[in-house]
This record gives sequence, C-alpha cells and structure tokens, in this order.
Amino acid sequence: MKIFMKQLLLILMVLLPLEAFAEEPLTVDRAVEVALKGNPNYAQIQSRYKALQDIPSQVGSLPDPTIALNGMNLPANDFDTRQEGMTQMQFGVSQAFPFPGKLSLKKKAAEYMAAAGLDNVYELRLKLKQQVTSSWWELYYVERSLEVVEANLNLLRQFVKIAETKYKVGDGLQQDVLLAQLELSKLLEQEIRIKSLRRNEMATLNTLMGESANTQISLHESADKTLEAIASVEVLIAEASEKNPLLKKDENLISAAQSRLKLAKKGYYPDFKVGVNYGDRSGNNADGSQRDDMVSVMLNMSVPLYATSKQSKGISQRKNELSQRKYSRQDTQNAISSRIVNLSSNYTKSRDLFSLFDTGIIPQAQQTVDSMLSGYKVSEVDFLNLVRSQIILLNYQIRYFRALSQGKQFLAKLDEITVGETL
Repeated sequence: MKIFMKQLLLILMVLLPLEAFAEEPLTVDRAVEVALKGNPNYAQIQSRYKALQDIPSQVGSLPDPTIALNGMNLPANDFDTRQEGMTQMQFGVSQAFPFPGKLSLKKKAAEYMAAAGLDNVYELRLKLKQQVTSSWWELYYVERSLEVVEANLNLLRQFVKIAETKYKVGDGLQQDVLLAQLELSKLLEQEIRIKSLRRNEMATLNTLMGESANTQISLHESADKTLEAIASVEVLIAEASEKNPLLKKDENLISAAQSRLKLAKKGYYPDFKVGVNYGDRSGNNADGSQRDDMVSVMLNMSVPLYATSKQSKGISQRKNELSQRKYSRQDTQNAISSRIVNLSSNYTKSRDLFSLFDTGIIPQAQQTVDSMLSGYKVSEVDFLNLVRSQIILLNYQIRYFRALSQGKQFLAKLDEITVGETL
C-alpha cells in the first residue's frame, strides 16, 4: 500500500504543473482580503456591533410584569384561613408603565449607538485596508531595494575583478582594488540591514492578516507602478465630509445625545404602575352565607420630589454631553481636513519624485555609469569616479522604489479618509 501511494504521488508530481506546488504570490488585493477575514481586532469590533444591535429592543420594551402571591391577615395562632373574614389568599399582577415617550427615546438613543457601532466597523475596516496596503507596499519597497543591492553587489564584484586584472598587468593601482573591496563590504552591510528589515515588515504584514508572524510571504512582482493624479484638496475634503465613517459616527453620537437630553427632560413626568389583586376568602359569614372573594385595583405614580438635585442635574448632564459630542465632531472634521492637506501634499511630492527618477535621473545615471565603465577599461576614467557613479545610481534606484512605495501608502491613507465603506 505504501509503495502504491508513493508511486501515485510521483505520478501527480509529474503530471501537475510545478506552479501547483509553489506558493501563490501575494498581491495587495489578496492581502487585504485575507486580513478582512482573519484579523482578530476587526472580528472583535464586528462582534461588538452585533451586541449593540440587540440593545434597542431591550430598552424599548416595557419592564417585566410582576406576579404576587400573598397571604393576608392570617391568624397568628393557627393560620386557619377560614377563621377570620379578613383573611385572604391573594394572587396579583402588576405592570409598570413609564411616562409616554420615555421608552421610544431610550430605544432611539440605543439605535443611534448601534449605528455608531456600525460606523466603528466601517472605520476599522478602512483602517485595516490602509494598514495592509501600506505594509504590503513597504515590504515591496524593501524587497526591490534588496534586489537592487544584490544586483549592485554583482557589479561591484565585476569591478573588483577588472581592477585586479588591471593591477596585475600594471595598468591599475592597488588602491583601486582596495577601494572596490571597501565598497563591496559596505554593500554587504547594507544587504544585512535590508534583510533584517524585510523580516520585520513581513511579520507586520502577517500580523495584520491574522497569520503567524514568521510565515513566509512571496509578493507578486507585477505591481501597479503608476501614481495617478488625484482630485483637489477641496474635492477630497468634500468627499470626506460626506463619506467618512468617523464623521458619521460623531453624527450618530450627537443624535443619541439629543435623544438622551429629551429623555432627561421627561424625568419631571411621573411613571406609573398598575396592579390587580384577586383575594380568595374561605369560610362562611355569621349568617351562614359563603364569604365573597375580593378584588383590589392599584395605581402607583412616582413623584419627582427631588427634582432640583436629580432631574435638573440630569438635564444639565445631558446638555453638556451633547455639547461635548458637537465639539468632538468639529475637532474630527478639522483633523480630517488637516490630514487631507498633508497627505495630498506628500502624495504629490512622491509622485513628482517618482516621475523624475523614472524618466530623468535613473536613465541619465545609468548612462553615466556605462560611459565611465567603458572609459575605465581603457584607462580614461578614474576608478574612484566609476565607483562613485555606481553608488549614486544604486541610491537613485532605491529612492525610486521609495518614492513609489510612499506614494502608494499616502494614496491608501487618503482612501481611508475620503472613501466610504459598506459591508
């Protein structure tokens, strides 16, 4: 049986394409999808919202009725229910009724709080998308930087060989060889730092996706390397004012505070309690007739006797809470507007730098390196200048990917603020 299974496995490995056994490269969209399914913090906020949904029906319902079983006026000597005419075995039902409008206001306040809870879900959903997108692009930048450094290591090794060859035949200097080896060591040190940074960024992305921190990630190389123009600051602020879940949450909290204020003002009005008791009497009257059963009806009403220290203070409390919510919304609006201005400026800067590196600086720097390398081979260019030009090209290539990565991250943060969300 074991031999058969091994043979079957070998056949499958031959017939199936190698890609079937390889880890699927992770795109930014796939990373977001995984995070929305596996991030525990997001799942926690969703559960909290579901709990808030169950509150309105509870606070909007009448208090539970009360059932009473009473033994009234029982003789203390023998507890005989037939001895005294006043003795009753009572069964009663009572129901409390808050003043009209109080329950509906409680329910409205809870509904607004539940709506604010949904806005919390939307807010965290957008934030999680932004964090995953930013982390993915940061890891992308680190991986591309590592590729650039490794490619330059290979070039510097070639430079070392050229310098050694020229030194051996008497056309070069020993200091050229030592300089090349020094720059090679510097790049090796940079490679070590970038590999360490890659592990850290991979752990961050894994944590956001709800995966084990040491899970290996292979990024999809065919990433979108375009940074498009964005709308004006005024348009972005207007979109955020309409769609941002933080602002919508503040609006729902304001509505909840308004409902609570109205409820506090109704605190001056009494609540009622209605009850009915049925009294069963045993035994006979003095004339021999059977004693009649008794029915009692009750109406209780609360009296706002301590209105100055209770109801009035409650109204003052709710007014201050409403003011606090309004100020909070204004503060949120100002903070969002400020973030949009800063992010828009930073995105434009990254976009311009990316375009400059892509179409101007890097092609020119590459041409310079190629020209100097040709010149050095025929002893027309100083080796130090050749190495410097290659290091400058290396730094520009890394800054190119830095500008792309930062631009994508700034764009993700702008989307977090200005793009609405639905489940």
